[in-house]
Amino acid sequence: MSRHLHHIAAITLTALAFSTPVIAKEGNVTAAEATAMVKKGVTFIKTSGKDKGYAEISNKAGQFNDRDLYLTVYGLDGTVRAHGANEKMIGKNLIELKDVDGKAFVKERMELAQSKGTFWQDYKFTNPVSKKIEPKSMYCEKLDDAVVCGGIYK
Repeated sequence: MSRHLHHIAAITLTALAFSTPVIAKEGNVTAAEATAMVKKGVTFIKTSGKDKGYAEISNKAGQFNDRDLYLTVYGLDGTVRAHGANEKMIGKNLIELKDVDGKAFVKERMELAQSKGTFWQDYKFTNPVSKKIEPKSMYCEKLDDAVVCGGIYK
């Protein structure tokens, strides 16, 4: 290849490298996206088993993390089995945890899981992206002796 053609090829490759759009989702997660993510997580746990399912849900770089949307799985006693934003929560019983307004949201979530099975729940929680306490709506589905949840910040 001539020096001139080699130079043109290098310029073209450089231009392509810098002009290729990076496809990244922006903006707030929608209720439909949260619902779809929870359903995807429930299906993954059913098909892959609890151990693999919980590990993937707890993987911050995994398929169940999108912007400020992540999944959590609680046993019906309030013990965290998987957590997509904070692996330190796994194994902790949060049944008495309250939000800034004093709402015992984990206890309420377990009651809703047992009475309704599938539901939305409102409370306040720290957004992992903004690091601020914000109103949150959590979509949850009961799966055997656990509840799989994913939420949106408002």
